[in-house]
Amino acid sequence: MTLFIDMDEVIADTYKAHITLYNKEFGENLTAQDCIGGEVWQSVPEHRRNRIHRHCHEVGFFRALPPIEGSKEVIKELTKVYDVFIASAAMQFPNSLIEKHYWLDEHFPYIDWKKRILCGDKHILRGDILIDDRKYNLENFMGRSIMFSSPHNINTNGFERVNSWKEVAEKLL
Repeated sequence: MTLFIDMDEVIADTYKAHITLYNKEFGENLTAQDCIGGEVWQSVPEHRRNRIHRHCHEVGFFRALPPIEGSKEVIKELTKVYDVFIASAAMQFPNSLIEKHYWLDEHFPYIDWKKRILCGDKHILRGDILIDDRKYNLENFMGRSIMFSSPHNINTNGFERVNSWKEVAEKLL
């Protein structure tokens, strides 16, 4: 069976990175809890929102993302059972393509470069299972769609949901 796994907010914690950078830059104490139900940029004063949008354009942003807890270990086990591909919309931000490639080399060296799909639109994916945090990617997938919980999608319904990599292991291993 073919299993596609998204990167941002599924194995790489972009949400946490945006909050950390925002707090450092503005001396604030924003938390993920403050942002529940929306994007980080939606939870800050309007005159600071553009600053959060610019994070993704800065050199090093994607390269420095922290991995989501448990992802490395569980995905390694999944590769023994499934044909695992990492599928990420990496074309929107100029630096993300190469930075995501190097990030995967560092954190998921057992995912060969041939098993990395860094694309623009995930509607092209054809396989058995997709784990993603975005509704628009999951609703167009023809196989089993699993939503990985993130503060922004907590109010999104209609999909099988997992809240951690431990839950992914319980469902798929």
